[in-house]
Amino acid sequence: MRKKIFSRFSIILFVIGLMMAVQYNTINEPNSRDTRDVWEIRQELAKEKKLHSELLSEIGQMDDTLEKYEATSKESPEQALKETVEELRSLAGLTETNGPGLEVTIEPSPEAVAFGQNIEGISPDLLIRFVNGINSFNNLEISIDGNRVVNTTAIRDINGQTTVNTKPVQTPPFAVKIVASSMEDTEKLYNYLLSSPLLDDFYIDDLTVTVSEPKDDMAVEAYDGKISNQYLKDAKGE
Repeated sequence: MRKKIFSRFSIILFVIGLMMAVQYNTINEPNSRDTRDVWEIRQELAKEKKLHSELLSEIGQMDDTLEKYEATSKESPEQALKETVEELRSLAGLTETNGPGLEVTIEPSPEAVAFGQNIEGISPDLLIRFVNGINSFNNLEISIDGNRVVNTTAIRDINGQTTVNTKPVQTPPFAVKIVASSMEDTEKLYNYLLSSPLLDDFYIDDLTVTVSEPKDDMAVEAYDGKISNQYLKDAKGE
């Protein structure tokens, strides 16, 4: 009788110990392990550092604008306000931008033309990847087929046609104009585009990309749509 009781007691203790061990492992081990290697982690860290640098740059620009406005407002408040509004319009893409840049022409591949293939418009996914790729460079102003790319720009498929700012992008050929902050940045962008693997993705879709030589004076059209101000409120004077 005592042996049976001892055996049952041992089994109960074993089950309790097993359950505690499972619970301990569940608590201490994450649900999914991070399988990234050192290089992938370094790339992620580089992205975060770049984002941090961009935010600091934007804060610095805002501080400079505020200091300029405060200094000018003491002498001529109206002139300070006009200059600030014009600067903000430029930052929002509401004015034409001129400066060093280049032009990218997207057109049907020679093979597609030679074989008489039906040339279709560029897919929104490919166009988005292209824009995201060049946006790795800071302070670029871009227009796609005459449509200025701003912070609120949407590239999407509408009724089977790729659109930018809800305006259809014509079937290739069409041009993408890019203005950079300096000729040095333009040359870096030029070299990046010539060696980018994105060009292979265009070729798969029977398209070719021609990148012009960097130019001293390139013009990017102004955004002609409406900027939403649903989050802005009128300041009430005291």
